[in-house]
Amino acid sequence: MTNSSPNDPHAHQRRHDADATLVLTGADIAQLMRPADDLACAREAFAALAEGRAVAPAPLHLAGEGGGLHAKGASLHLADGTLVLAVKVNANFPGNPRLGLPTIQGAVLLFDGGNGRLLAILDSIEVTRRRTAAATALAARHLARRDARTLAIVGCGDQARPHLQGLLAVTPARRVRVFDLHAGLAAALAREAGRVEGVEASAERDLAAAVRDADLVVCCTTARRAFLDVPHVAPGAFVAAVGADAPDKSELSPALMARAKVVVDVRAQCAAMGDLHHAIAAGAMAEHDVFASLGEVVAGHRPGRENADDIIVFDSTGTGVQDVAACAAVHRRATAAGLGSSLRLQAGPGSER
Repeated sequence: MTNSSPNDPHAHQRRHDADATLVLTGADIAQLMRPADDLACAREAFAALAEGRAVAPAPLHLAGEGGGLHAKGASLHLADGTLVLAVKVNANFPGNPRLGLPTIQGAVLLFDGGNGRLLAILDSIEVTRRRTAAATALAARHLARRDARTLAIVGCGDQARPHLQGLLAVTPARRVRVFDLHAGLAAALAREAGRVEGVEASAERDLAAAVRDADLVVCCTTARRAFLDVPHVAPGAFVAAVGADAPDKSELSPALMARAKVVVDVRAQCAAMGDLHHAIAAGAMAEHDVFASLGEVVAGHRPGRENADDIIVFDSTGTGVQDVAACAAVHRRATAAGLGSSLRLQAGPGSER
């Protein structure tokens, strides 16, 4: 395995090694991509879903001891006609911090859809953080009020910072309230928002204070029970439900889902594992009550916000098409920059025998 950087004199040679697989760390990805790039990838992914240029099968779950594996795959025809495939496998073991290990670990495998060559192995955590926040930002661009000024973030873990950056980039919000059951996490995020982003920021002691009269509400928690309800949400708010990425997780009450216009990332997937899933199970709404998918809105097949007083919920469960689009962009940039490590898994043609 060989390392390279943008100033590596051998990078040009490696860029033209057609058999090499790039290994890209989270630091590599962060160096190559900016929030505007992540947003462009999200738009490509959701437009492709609406236009029939992408296929995303249902996720796969494999149980382990105290956790398990979660796999998402997709194929995507890029705008230039290139076909790329990717599979992301994340291990989620909630007890890992006690062992000095991260809760979530994983990788994305990116393949050339024309010949099956393994193009890259990428850190899945950085990809997931960035593409999830970019989907919320893309949804807010189309669904939030244009005069949105106050952003509330509920849950100050790994997803909070990229969501803060992404939403400040696409909305005029300049007041930020944050809340977490761990007050120290909320305080740290509020300090960072004020210092780095230059916004008026506060860490609130309770949920109601954080979301009161907020124009934008992002829930990015690991909650197993819904906590955001109709009385919490102001008319005209945009609410992103990010945490319910498994059937046993929930953030929004069925009553709030029924009260709102619901826009989903993937309709069938949200009906199986998102807050939509819980609303359907409670009899509060049916799958046909969904207003639109984000892809339909992005592609212009369905309208975005129509009324200033509408509460609009974006039910975000995460789709493999986002991973493919993001990883294809990262791979393209890394190849051009000579960044990453070069790996050969096979000796050459016929070695599989």
